Amino acid sequence: MANNNQHNAQPDTTLTIAEERKAIFNALKQLAEPLSKVMPQTEVAIHDLSKLPNSIVAISGNVTGREEGSPATDMLLTEAANGRVRTQMNYHTKLPDGRELRSTTIAIPDSNGDVFATLCINSEVSVWHQISDIAEMMAGAAPEPQPKENFVQNVNELADLILDKAIEAQNVPVELMKKEHKLRALQIARDNGMFLLRDAADTVAERLHVSRFTVYNYLKELDEAAETQDQSTS
Repeated sequence: MANNNQHNAQPDTTLTIAEERKAIFNALKQLAEPLSKVMPQTEVAIHDLSKLPNSIVAISGNVTGREEGSPATDMLLTEAANGRVRTQMNYHTKLPDGRELRSTTIAIPDSNGDVFATLCINSEVSVWHQISDIAEMMAGAAPEPQPKENFVQNVNELADLILDKAIEAQNVPVELMKKEHKLRALQIARDNGMFLLRDAADTVAERLHVSRFTVYNYLKELDEAAETQDQSTS
């Protein structure tokens, strides 16, 4: 006699992680347009972190001039490179043309707790911020911190931004840099996600006036130094 439990068995509806992520992306993409219309001059961007650096898979609202396939910001790339993408609410950013934005980044995890996407909301608040600045000056309030996120239109701009910061931090022109300066610049660039970009070694070599082979040697030295540091503190 057949087991009745076999006839009553329910089909397995458990989603794989890939299926789950796809379903979440579909839902997020449906939210992008209505969310962008909640406030005037607002943009909503959905990032797929597996597609970094060109991680925007959906965008609604034209505030930053980006489109689907455009790269992530320097802040998001840095966080991804260090494995710590997190939700950040209501922070100030600035566009290259000087317009000020108020931004929110929401980290989206899967059921394993792994962050695989972000939903980013950027609202232009230049006029309101100017009014706020006047009020703060009159009240003697402390100025707000400088923007920590920069929007770019393509990967070349993103690479230039990362390397400009790394080089400027040395306070020495590249032509006068010694090896230790270039090692520190390379460390900063790597920490900020430079080597998530295509042809990063060639770009770094050109900017630091060294060969591609030297870049890889420097990276090896940095890894060895980090390993030695870990051993000494363990």
